[in-house]
Amino acid sequence: MNKIDQLIERFCPNGVEYVELGLIAKILNGYSFKSGKYVTEGIRVIRISDVQKGKISDMDLKFYPIEYMNEINNYLLNEGDLVMSLTGNVGRVAMLSKDNLPAGLNQRVACIRSKSSKVKTKFLFYLFDQDKFEIEATTNATGGGQKNLSTTWLSKYKIPIPPIEIQDEIVNILDTFTILEFELEAELKERKEQFSHYKDQLLSCKGKEVEWKTLGDIGKFVRGNGLQKKDFIESGVGCIHYGQIYTHYGTIATKTKTFVSNELAKKLKKASKNDLIIAGVSENVVDVCKSVVWLGDEDICISGDSYIFKHKLNPIYIAYLFQTNRFLEFKKKNAQGAKVTRLKSGSLPKYVIPVPSLETQEKIANILGKMDSLVNDINIGLPAEIKARKKQCDYYRNRLLTFKNVSNE
Repeated sequence: MNKIDQLIERFCPNGVEYVELGLIAKILNGYSFKSGKYVTEGIRVIRISDVQKGKISDMDLKFYPIEYMNEINNYLLNEGDLVMSLTGNVGRVAMLSKDNLPAGLNQRVACIRSKSSKVKTKFLFYLFDQDKFEIEATTNATGGGQKNLSTTWLSKYKIPIPPIEIQDEIVNILDTFTILEFELEAELKERKEQFSHYKDQLLSCKGKEVEWKTLGDIGKFVRGNGLQKKDFIESGVGCIHYGQIYTHYGTIATKTKTFVSNELAKKLKKASKNDLIIAGVSENVVDVCKSVVWLGDEDICISGDSYIFKHKLNPIYIAYLFQTNRFLEFKKKNAQGAKVTRLKSGSLPKYVIPVPSLETQEKIANILGKMDSLVNDINIGLPAEIKARKKQCDYYRNRLLTFKNVSNE
């Protein structure tokens, strides 16, 4: 920080100029690519879903035929361009690398391209890649459930322009933090892959003499009813909504995030200790039938589109069976629906699982539980270290990117 302070004292002791983004950068709107023309390779289409916080996602690549290059010439992206989401989670920003090219800009995604020698693109990236900018962008977006940010607002958004020497030093410092975070996240990803592999191996029960039974043989499914998000209150009877299972909870829960009134609770289906609560619907195959073990002492309510699985096996052992690649393949074979994914009626009770002794179930559950904590618990191990690094990076980023406005003097 001393070097930054020295540079500020040398180059801009009275503050820096704040200018409208549109004066120092070209802001482009995207092209209306037709999904019916997507192919397996060609021109990468950068969509809203591809723009994740600080990076371009490669989870669901879409390509346009290379022969359309001339038609979409005005929407082709360059290395170093910034792309920003204008719909949904507005204000998320990422920077294009050469690995993303050739690429075209889809509609409702903006491109920010520097046109001034007074500002470095990477400095702009760090200015926008902050929670406080996303909050400001969301506040100024229009629309109800689906927020929309206008490029007009974006072009008038004022940003600080410190001297290039200061921009370079800030970028160097923040790049160091980013690289460290990337290395930690890469290591965590590798460990999660190892955990997934070991989980599949351990739960396959290969080489062991065990019974194989259907879920319907070993337990009973109870479908939830009635509970909606509008029913949540500050305190009362604990409840779990199906959407929370794949956004909030891990493998085990002992406390609920939300509550309902005692009066409503009397009408709802309830899960007891050791029950498995299963999300009956989702937007994708991976999340459908994601489950959480309820280990709290009090009964809790569940929502419609979710199920309670009541059984007498080790509950954590059962939960990990729902996380295997074998179960994922079963879901893929039995999934139905386009926008909303469910499993075919009656298919889940027919899923066959290995049923070793309770002693073996407990041993497997304990082993996987310890490994699970090391890769997913934000209070220990790598997740805790990554959380601490992010907090440290956010602190310095806020300090480094906050400047006194010279016009206020």
